[in-house]
Amino acid sequence: MPHEAAELEALLMERSLTDEELLRATDAAPEYRILPDATVIKIGGQSVIDRGRAAVYPLVDEIVAARQDHQLLIGTGAGTRARHLYSIAADLGLPTGVLTEIGSAVAGQNASMLGHLLAKHGISAVEGAGLSAVPLYLSEVRAVVFGGMPPYQMWMRVPAEGLIPPYRTDAGCYLLAETFGCKAMIYVKDEDGLYTANPKTHPDATFIPRITVGEMQAMDLHDAVLEFPVLDLLKAARHVRSVQVINGLKPGNLTRALAGEHVGTIISAD
Repeated sequence: MPHEAAELEALLMERSLTDEELLRATDAAPEYRILPDATVIKIGGQSVIDRGRAAVYPLVDEIVAARQDHQLLIGTGAGTRARHLYSIAADLGLPTGVLTEIGSAVAGQNASMLGHLLAKHGISAVEGAGLSAVPLYLSEVRAVVFGGMPPYQMWMRVPAEGLIPPYRTDAGCYLLAETFGCKAMIYVKDEDGLYTANPKTHPDATFIPRITVGEMQAMDLHDAVLEFPVLDLLKAARHVRSVQVINGLKPGNLTRALAGEHVGTIISAD
């Protein structure tokens, strides 16, 4: 291993960081999974939190019960308030990076509210540098809450069309799961899973219990239950090679999904 490390260091000093031989060399060692026993749960902003007490309180009860058997990283979406602010900011001619900061603020507000609801159970909301304490939270209380927006802020990739940030809370929660090498990624939404079209506007849409990234991209399901850019992240993943989308408005679905049941839709890289 020291010999391989020396070769890699030599390549890093001599080659461009996009050099093919260098990239292959960085793949030589298997990646270390930082939190292999943790599951990331994304609680939808518009789909769940914006619905208030009726939607959120039952999920709080499920989370409190589930953390006895599972380590939980709970991310929050931004929801309706972010959409309203996006419309104002876009009308003012502000760039995507500014819209990203606005969306991050709203996701953080939702994390704060959920964190306060879970506070009496010892579950806290963290942000920014606080993520470094996640292993301690998981060890002591087995759950922690965070705002789901990825930390790109002004450095958000500019979309090919329009101004809306392409990587939002679905992507942010997934990136956390993949980076930490977590066990699973579950999206808690207000639909049973993925359909051939948006069931809110197309009541005749067909439910899809299982699908691959390639199949989903071929069907061009942009108006889907999951942010489309997440598919590219999933396709390139090393650890979290599938995600599960469930209806969190149906009591017990989250508990069943955490137990490994095929609830909702499973989207896999392969």
